Amino acid sequence: MTEHERFLAERAENIRAQGQDKALVKAGLDFVGATGQYKYSYNFSWMGRPIIQFPQDMVAMQEIIWDYKPEIIVETGIAHGGSLVYYASILELIGGDAFVLGVDIDIRAHNRAAIEAHPMAKRIRMIQGSAIEQSTVDQVFAIAKGKRALVCLDSNHTHEHVLAELRMYSPLVKKGGYLCVFDTVVEDMPEDAFPDRPWGRGDNPKTAVWEFLKENDRFLVDKDIEHKLLFTVCPDGYLKCVKD
Repeated sequence: MTEHERFLAERAENIRAQGQDKALVKAGLDFVGATGQYKYSYNFSWMGRPIIQFPQDMVAMQEIIWDYKPEIIVETGIAHGGSLVYYASILELIGGDAFVLGVDIDIRAHNRAAIEAHPMAKRIRMIQGSAIEQSTVDQVFAIAKGKRALVCLDSNHTHEHVLAELRMYSPLVKKGGYLCVFDTVVEDMPEDAFPDRPWGRGDNPKTAVWEFLKENDRFLVDKDIEHKLLFTVCPDGYLKCVKD
């Protein structure tokens, strides 16, 4: 065994062990819950664009992208475009012709202008429309046809919407790829965490994932990622495709 292999083996054991530490896992969830009132995830930017994600999850996404090397990354939910820019920048480092395709029902003019003016714009495309409207899905599939795809779901967080997205976009992902569902942590947040939103405990991305996995055996939750991060907005949300 080489030194690098020894390092990876030790790291894997540490990840497994901390994932079994119930107090530590709870502390991670408590952190997410406690910082939610301050909109902690809004604190960060990537290359000048607000990203509205935990840095931990962005590191996890970088590892997935670097290892899998998708030819297209499909993301539902654009907001300020920080995630689009982030994913595009990783693809730029990898090289080739890969790009990011963002889908949002409302791409605000100032955000579109900033994204289109960004140095990473050459690797970004956008579609305005509901992610679960069949015409939108058809456009995405036409653009992604024949390409190795990574899919990230981060738009409307209701159970019904996310379940529809999972059913519609999961066929894009092939064995070895990932379907990443953001904000599954809503299920673990305090009951009153989202008073002005249509989602909450019992009605959120995680409950949609649970239902989806009962009907689709192509995906498994990659718990190693969750155990590695400890605090993440995606518990049960990193879905690895294990069957073509």
